[in-house]
Amino acid sequence: MAKPPARFLCAACGAVTPKWAGRCETCGAWNTIAEEPAASAGPGLQKPKTNARKLAFVDLAGTAAPPPRTPVGIAELDRVLGGGLVPSSAVLLGGDPGIGKSTLLLQAAASLATAGHRVLYVSGEESIEQVRLRARRLGLAQAQLELAAAINLRDIAASLEEARDATMVVIDSIQTMWIDAIDSAPGTVSQVRASAFELIRLAKSSHFSVVLVGHVTKEGTIAGPRVLEHMVDAVLYFEGDRGHQFRILRGVKNRFGATDEIGVFEMTETGLAEVPNPSALFLAERRGNVSGSAVFAGLEGTRPVLVEVQCLLAPNPGGAPRRSAVGWDSGRLAMLLAVLETRCGLRLNASDVYLNIAGGLRIAEPAADLAVAAALVSAATDQPTDPGMVFFGEVGLSGEVRQVAQAESRLKEAQKLGFGAACLPRRVARGNRPLFAPDGLALQEIGHLGDLVGRFAGKGGKSST
Repeated sequence: MAKPPARFLCAACGAVTPKWAGRCETCGAWNTIAEEPAASAGPGLQKPKTNARKLAFVDLAGTAAPPPRTPVGIAELDRVLGGGLVPSSAVLLGGDPGIGKSTLLLQAAASLATAGHRVLYVSGEESIEQVRLRARRLGLAQAQLELAAAINLRDIAASLEEARDATMVVIDSIQTMWIDAIDSAPGTVSQVRASAFELIRLAKSSHFSVVLVGHVTKEGTIAGPRVLEHMVDAVLYFEGDRGHQFRILRGVKNRFGATDEIGVFEMTETGLAEVPNPSALFLAERRGNVSGSAVFAGLEGTRPVLVEVQCLLAPNPGGAPRRSAVGWDSGRLAMLLAVLETRCGLRLNASDVYLNIAGGLRIAEPAADLAVAAALVSAATDQPTDPGMVFFGEVGLSGEVRQVAQAESRLKEAQKLGFGAACLPRRVARGNRPLFAPDGLALQEIGHLGDLVGRFAGKGGKSST
């Protein structure tokens, strides 16, 4: 039998090209195309079937019961999953090396096993003794887990075919899996895609939930072809700094629940501990009498979260001023600085600007514009913001402050943590539903960013206008 011809695949998007090129024409990535020999046995271990059957089409008006769920027993993880694991589902968990992915899954697997479910844990990176050492450190040595160390997917598939009573199967990690029918090394595009296809097929046929651990690239995306994220039912990212105790589990895709949900954990000596009230933890070390600080009432999925926005302005003796942002988009910071200078007359071009979201949380929603602007103006005028006030609102290029979604949830979270005032966009009379603010919470509405600058300048502090 003739050897199948070689082909070239892009490691970023999985596109196939007839020859090597320095740049992928599909996704535009550079130096991502590598030679991959074509598989001789199809995308997985199963041979393609030649017979076909007709599809049974149904109308759109039908109803279906919600999918059953199995709670893991870790409330923050169940929250991100939408209530628990769905049978026959595939979950992809990505994160930086050493961030705690294996620790989280080992704790989740032990919790399920303690509840009487059968859980299989397959490690392709560590030996069984290494997994046992971690379990003893976490106090999980007595959990009835079934461990195995293997990378040959043919052996793993044969074992999973007989484990039809399993509830959860953990594969750590998908980049270490290897199919002997494909003539390439583990971690390549062909191996990752074929291995994931076979594991997902087994999950669908055997009705267990499979959790795949994925490595991330230096850009922060899961390594391997992008089609891997489309194949699974849920994609979770485990974020955080290894030098910081907080960890954020973020759902970026979920076919059985809401996206952008987050779970907050704290890394301790005995593993990951849940943080049921992250707002109180993020604000625990806040000092309200320091300029350049403002509290943002944010929203992560359906959970309101209060975090501190910190800003520092340093004199620039010469040259281009530096703009540095940690936990927020640097491009949006540049936009806000331009609006403050052009629309509000605040001179910041002679200062280096440093912005930080305290606690290690990364903010992506535009509603943080007003809180960032308040921190910038506070640092520029050397006047602290009101320690009992929260800020939220989107800022446009003309300086107007726009309304944001779910303002009532943000206000309720602020009142629960003891805040007495909120600075938010001005409500407009265009048939909008009235805003029901909690009792005892004073609202300060502003329509333009210049109003915010004027309030700080009116306090008699140092002015930069």
